[in-house]
Amino acid sequence: MKKKVKSNLIILGSGPAGYTASIYASRANLFPILITGEEIGGQLYNTEKIENWPSEYNSLSGKKLMKNFYKHSIKFGTKIYEEKIIKVIFKNFNIKLLSENFIFNTKALIIATGSVPKKLGIKSEKQFEGKGISSCAICDGYFYKNKKIAIVGGGNTAISEVLYLSKIVKKIYLIHRSDKWKAEKILLKRLFKKTKSYNIKIYKNYIIKKIYGNNIVSHIKIQSTKTKKNKKIFISCLFIAIGHIPKTELFENKLDIDNGYIKINSGRHGNFTSTNIPGIFAAGDVVDHVYKQAITASAFGCMAAIDAERYLEQFKNKKNR
Repeated sequence: MKKKVKSNLIILGSGPAGYTASIYASRANLFPILITGEEIGGQLYNTEKIENWPSEYNSLSGKKLMKNFYKHSIKFGTKIYEEKIIKVIFKNFNIKLLSENFIFNTKALIIATGSVPKKLGIKSEKQFEGKGISSCAICDGYFYKNKKIAIVGGGNTAISEVLYLSKIVKKIYLIHRSDKWKAEKILLKRLFKKTKSYNIKIYKNYIIKKIYGNNIVSHIKIQSTKTKKNKKIFISCLFIAIGHIPKTELFENKLDIDNGYIKINSGRHGNFTSTNIPGIFAAGDVVDHVYKQAITASAFGCMAAIDAERYLEQFKNKKNR
């Protein structure tokens, strides 16, 4: 028998957007519930080094930052449930969320469920999941100490993983499908400096065609996007860092979604984070396909909490009439 829980405001997600929303909502006496989801702390939890979080000029780890978010949230009374929502029901002004153990009912909902790593989409990829394929260098890098590995991607995540793994592994092959980089210039500067003194081989304008191995990855075949020439590279692990997909599958056919991202009101007149259903707001990576930064996710969480507070005011006013 599932337990029933009621709250005026529920927040889904425990990344920067979710925790920030909970801090602002708690301080506004909304007594929110935060449901963490499976990935407690979000993507940032597994980030080794954060150098651009304002005021933390000495840098800090993602784990420490997210633990601080958590402590800040509970300090003001947020009630946190470590649950995964498996079904949502939006009917009239009643919002219902179901997990394995609970039925949550609320008047307002902030969706801050974040995103998940993209996959290459080749057949052999699935065969080696957890057997030499990883999307988290910090989680799995230690297992490949003094071994040869490959990283695919050209953005901040890929370059950051190269820099991190260069302290652990024997050799790195960086594979990027273009000759233009999406990563920040400061990271690229560090990468190119590192290639002069460290065993890093960069393959620009190459894609991965196939992954080989018996029980674990042994080598990959890459192909030039210009000449179609193939190369074999022998490695112990392939780290995939090609971006992320917003976690919005729960809300398909229930909310307005564009290319996987929840559509919000935006505009210049407040109610910025509202969706097409009254009382439902969205914040962070589930709405942002441009900036994708921890600081912007937090800002979205702040706005969503303020929007939710203003929305809930109407119920107080009706009660007082």
